[in-house]
Formats: sequence, structure tokens, C-alpha cells
Amino acid sequence: MNSSTLKPLLIEYEQKKSYAEYQANARKKELFNKQPILQEIEDQLSSLAISTTKLLIQNHDDTLLENLQKQIEVLKQKKESILEKMHLPHNYLLPYYECSICKDTGYITNEDYTSSMCSCLKQKIFDIEYNKSNICNLKLQNFENFSDSLYSNETNSEKYHANISPRENIAKIKNLCEHFINNFDSPNEKNLLFTGNTGLGKTFLSSCIANELLKQRKNVLYQTAPVMLDTIIDYRFGKSNTNQDIYNNLLNVDLLIIDDLGTECMNNMKFTELFNIINTRLLNQNHITKTIISTNLSLKNIYDTYDERIVSRIVGNYNICYFFGDDIRFKKR
Repeated sequence: MNSSTLKPLLIEYEQKKSYAEYQANARKKELFNKQPILQEIEDQLSSLAISTTKLLIQNHDDTLLENLQKQIEVLKQKKESILEKMHLPHNYLLPYYECSICKDTGYITNEDYTSSMCSCLKQKIFDIEYNKSNICNLKLQNFENFSDSLYSNETNSEKYHANISPRENIAKIKNLCEHFINNFDSPNEKNLLFTGNTGLGKTFLSSCIANELLKQRKNVLYQTAPVMLDTIIDYRFGKSNTNQDIYNNLLNVDLLIIDDLGTECMNNMKFTELFNIINTRLLNQNHITKTIISTNLSLKNIYDTYDERIVSRIVGNYNICYFFGDDIRFKKR
């Protein structure tokens, strides 16, 4: 990871955290002036929290601890009741952090008391260093903006080589994408291969999936096949501008989107590296990793182009989504 990327991000996080806490204190001050009893409740809760901590550190009396916890619960309910009567949310007096997991620090504490980077900070680094402009339109490329009306309702087996219309087909693919999102953490859920001509929505649906998984705090790494393979080769040959982080991330990121497969210049070394990426991600034991591969190649072209080991992994472990129809980019204008 480039320190020139991390340092400004940590400054940004500190500013966000400070601002969230400043706003919370301002809300408290205003509300306590209107409802002094809330100030009293907060002071009592703070005092009880200190007493509870002391009991936990010492050889505490379980009866005393239980009594303290009951008092805390009563005070919390009283505070929530007052806020509810004022038509305010229960968390009104708390800071509104952008990330509720790390509270805008960028790091979380693990069960063994070590710290690790939060998924939100990881994703920001991915976006800056790797994804760049590739998935920057996520606010627009989402299921809310998906429209099957752009696809023809005509069934033409001679033209499309299918017995359903492009609209019926894209609806089936959309359902498959939603199933993929909802079952992402299942080891039995297959990866996705998007195949078909340009302008049929492959990249758009990849972004829709990325958008939804980012909401679930999954990390998403987008790479075109040519850039990804060239980056790996640079890493293998120890070029100074490439480090091990990107390679490890390609192997371990929650969702890897490989776009434009088939546009790269292949050689035996790249065949091997592509197989390693696909195979390692299928075999990951530490956590579930999934991959979406998007290509303009037909399934036959994939068979003709790639190593048999690569094809067998794709056929056995990917749901193959065949996009067909007329270029929808002209219909959007």
C-alpha cells in the first residue's frame, strides 16, 4: 500500500470523526437546555458505568452487579421515552459516524485485541489505487436504475439463438444476480460469468452487484483482464512500482470483478497467473471470496482461447449468463 494514499485518508477519517462528535455535543447541549432531566440521566449513566467497571475489575458481588445493570436499563428506557415523546430517534445524542463499525477511525479491534483495517478504509484504498474511475458511477449504476424496457420483447430464435426474448433473458439474469448477492456468503453459491456482445449491460449489472455488496461492507476490487495480468507480471518480475499488496488483494478480496476477459495479449505465463487467481479464489479457506468475469467472448471462443484448466474451473464453478439483444446504449440517448 502506498503511504501517500493512506496518510491523507487517515486525516480525512480523523476530521470526519471529530465533526460527528462535535455535532453530537452540539445536539446534546441544545437538548439539555430544553430538557435538563436528560442531563441528569446522562450523568447518572456515566456514574453507573464507572461503578460497573470497578466491580468487573475487582472481585465483584454478582448481586451488586445485577442491580447496577438494572438501574442502567431503567435509565436508558427513561431517556428513550423522553426522546420518543420529542419525536427524536433513540440515537439522537450519539455521534452519527459514517461507518458504525470503526466509528470513523478506519480500524477495528479484533477478538484477540489486535487491530486491523476496517472494510470501509480498505475499500477507499482500493478505489484510489486500483479501481480509480472504473466503478466510480456506482450511484447511478444500481438496481434502482435498472430497466428491462431497454431490451426487446421480441422472441427471435434465428436472430438471438435463444427461444426467449432479450427482455425475458435479462430478467432471468437480474434474478440470478440478486440471488448471488443474497447468498454471497454461502460456499455453495457459484461465481458469475457474463458473456455477450458489448452494450448489453454486462458492466452495468457488475456495478449493480458491487453497489449492493459495498452496502453489506464487502470489499470490491475491479480490474480489467489486461491491467490485472500485466500488474501480476510486473509483481513477479519485481518492478519497483508494484508491490505484493495488489497481488494479495486479487487473491483475497471479497468480490473480484475481472472485466474485458479476452482483450489481453496472452502467453504461457499469463495463462498460469490467470489460472492461479481463479483457482486460489475458489479454494480460499479463510473466508468466502467470489468472482465475476465479464467477456465479449462466446463460450466456444473461451474454450478455443484458454487453457483447459481455466475453462474447467469456469464451467464447473460459475453460473454462465449469456447476454443477447440489441445494443442498449443507443436506446438510453
